[in-house]
Amino acid sequence: MRYAVIMAGGAGQRLWPLSRRRRPKQLLPLIQGKSLLQLAVERLDGLFDRGNILIVTNREYADEVAEVTGLPRENVVGEPEGRDTAAAIVLGAGHIARRNEGATMAVFAADHIIRPQNQFADAVRVAMEVAEQQADALVTFGIKPTWPHTGLGYIERGQRLADGVFRVRAFREKPTHPVARRYVESGKYYWNSGMFIWTLPAITRQLQSRLPDSYAKLTAALAAPDTDAALSKAYPTLEKISIDFAVMEKADNVLVVELPCEWLDVGSWPALADVSELDEDGNAVVADKTALLDSVRNVVVCEQDDHLVAMLGMDDCIVVHTPDVTLVCNRNESQRLKELVDLIRSRHGGTHL
Repeated sequence: MRYAVIMAGGAGQRLWPLSRRRRPKQLLPLIQGKSLLQLAVERLDGLFDRGNILIVTNREYADEVAEVTGLPRENVVGEPEGRDTAAAIVLGAGHIARRNEGATMAVFAADHIIRPQNQFADAVRVAMEVAEQQADALVTFGIKPTWPHTGLGYIERGQRLADGVFRVRAFREKPTHPVARRYVESGKYYWNSGMFIWTLPAITRQLQSRLPDSYAKLTAALAAPDTDAALSKAYPTLEKISIDFAVMEKADNVLVVELPCEWLDVGSWPALADVSELDEDGNAVVADKTALLDSVRNVVVCEQDDHLVAMLGMDDCIVVHTPDVTLVCNRNESQRLKELVDLIRSRHGGTHL
């Protein structure tokens, strides 16, 4: 039996003020009226039964996640707090084990645009077959880099096992620009997608060996009569670590399947322009009422139907309007949004966050 886990726990401060603590970026209807989480679930159609798709998210918005995606409420797993991807995967694996201890488990993220769909589906099928044929293998996906990105980790491929399937020689952390350029020019490196496939016995063995404390605590919590209370007690004591650091970089049999797709991380306002239809002036507009005159390469978002956003002679700006906050910034400064959020918290508390 094959199961999928979608990790949807991030708050997404880089998409503030639309993304808030109680309204994460994965639920924002930014892509042709759909949220990233909806698109992530739809992307798995034909690969997994809907009843076999689980979402690991923050407990605070688990009900909304179930409503937006149409998945059964029992398939939405709520974390008391975020403790990085290793904890989320242990929790997801525990829920799958209740249903089928020999299952194949796929792990995807909820904040990416991946296209075209058919090439994504083909790569996932290949990865599932590889994981099932090699019972101890941990399989990840590598994105062929199109430019020397310094904000992503890289995977160095080793021995070729089949078309598009390689052993992983090494995981590389976020590089400097010269190093990233060398990676891209070599043709031997992929962007690390953060998506994985393995059999449940394979990942369970690794978690027991390399993350024994978290595995034991979460396994005990899932077996407790009051699971929610047990998880609330256990979670603050878990090591906050990614699955890459905890397991993938240490395991012996790690394989990478090439994912020949356009892969976009919609984690910031400038990135929205990469996945949106642009007007004739290169503006990405997600708003019902706008008037833009002599304004180019802007990102304009407004969630109030009756509110008009007017711009005159403005280039390379971001304007995001919500009922209680209006953000205006230069596109080149958008990476400082976390800094701005910290300033707002210090001056105005958490009301607008």
